[in-house]
Amino acid sequence: MFEDITKAYFRIRKHIKHLPLYYSNNFSERLGGDVYFKLENLQRTGSFKIRGALNCILKHEDKCRNGVIAASAGNHAQGVAFSAKSMGIRAVIVMPEFTPMVKVNSTKGHGAEVILYGESFEDAYKHAVEISEKEGLFFVHPFDDTDVIAGQGSVAYEVLNENPDIDQIVVPVGGGGLVSGVAEYVKGFDSSIKVIGVQASEAAGMVSSLSEGRVVSLSTSSTFAEGIAVKKVGELTLKHCQNCVDELVTVTESEIALGVLEFMERSKLVVEGAGAAPLAAVLAEKIDVKNKTTVLVVSGGNIDVTTINRVINRGMTATGRFMTVSIILRDVPGALTSLSTVISGLQANIHEIVHVRNDMETPVGLSKVNISLETRGYEHIDHIMETLSGIYEVKRLV
Repeated sequence: MFEDITKAYFRIRKHIKHLPLYYSNNFSERLGGDVYFKLENLQRTGSFKIRGALNCILKHEDKCRNGVIAASAGNHAQGVAFSAKSMGIRAVIVMPEFTPMVKVNSTKGHGAEVILYGESFEDAYKHAVEISEKEGLFFVHPFDDTDVIAGQGSVAYEVLNENPDIDQIVVPVGGGGLVSGVAEYVKGFDSSIKVIGVQASEAAGMVSSLSEGRVVSLSTSSTFAEGIAVKKVGELTLKHCQNCVDELVTVTESEIALGVLEFMERSKLVVEGAGAAPLAAVLAEKIDVKNKTTVLVVSGGNIDVTTINRVINRGMTATGRFMTVSIILRDVPGALTSLSTVISGLQANIHEIVHVRNDMETPVGLSKVNISLETRGYEHIDHIMETLSGIYEVKRLV
C-alpha cells in the first residue's frame, strides 16, 4: 500500500494545503522531548478527512456522474462535500442527529444536501447505503475503503518527507482509516518508527477488536470527541492495525478535555476532541516522549462553540482550577456578603453564584448557595474546603 499512498498524495496535492510540521517549544521543553504537531485542524474543511474523500472521488470520477453520498458525524462529510463541489457533482450527506451545528452548517456551506438521521453514525450509515442503492449515488466510506485509507496516509507521506528522523507518530483512532494509512506508509518508509493510536475510552472499538481478533460492535460510543465516536471499526482497518500499529492507548473524557484546553492556552490553537486525543495521552503519561522525537497528528479543529465552554470547564476541573460547592447559609441580610468576603480572603475567584431560597430540602430560615470558583490547584481547593467547612455546612459538587 506504500505506493498507493504515494500516488494518492500526488493525486490530491493540488487540492489540499501542505501544512509543515509545527515544533512546539512549550511542550518540548515541558515534556523533555522534541514534540511536533501535524496541524490538520488547519487543513481545508478543518480536518484530514478531505484527503481520503478526494482520493476516492478523483480515482473513481467515472462512477460519480450521478453524485456521491456519505455518512459522517461531520469531518468526512465536509471532505466529501468539498470534493464533490470541486468536481461539480451532487453530494448527499447523512449525519447523526447529534452532530454539532458547526459541522452541519459547514457541510451545507460546501453545497451538500444534508439529511439528519438516527442517533449514531451506524444509523446514518445504514440510511446512506439505502439512499445510495435507490438513487445510484457513489458511496464514499469514511474509513473502511482502500482508496480512502490511501488518501489519509498522505499525512504520513508529508510528515516523513519533511522530517524522516522521528521516533514515533501518534494518531487519533475512530474507525481506523487515518491510523491505517499512516501506519502503512510509516512501516513502508522505516519499520523502526513506532505508530501509536489513541482512542477515547468511551468509544474504544479498535482496542476491543484488537483484543478479540475480530471486529467488535460497541453498544455505545458516548464521547464528546465525536470525530472518533465510532461503535464499529472496519474489517480493512482492523487488519491494517493488526499488521502495522505498534500500540493503542485510551484516554478519558477529562483527559481529552484537558488536551483541548492545553492546545488553547499553550499553543493558541482551536482543536476538537478527536484532534486533542494524542496530546491528551501524552499529558496523561500514557505515551513516553522523553528524549524522543514525536509527531502528534492533530486531526481536526471543527469544535462547536457551545462545546468549547463545557470542555474548558471540564479541563479546568481536571487540573484543580475549577470547583463548585453547595453551601448552607442563614437566610438573613448580609449572609451572602459575608460568604463573598470569606471567599475573597481565600483568593478564589467567584465564577458563578446560584442562590436557592426555595429548596424543599433546606430547613426554613436557611438558604442554599451553589457557587463555582476558579482555583489555583488541588492544594488550594483543599484549603478552601477546610476553611469553609469550619464556618458553614459545605458539600463539594464538582
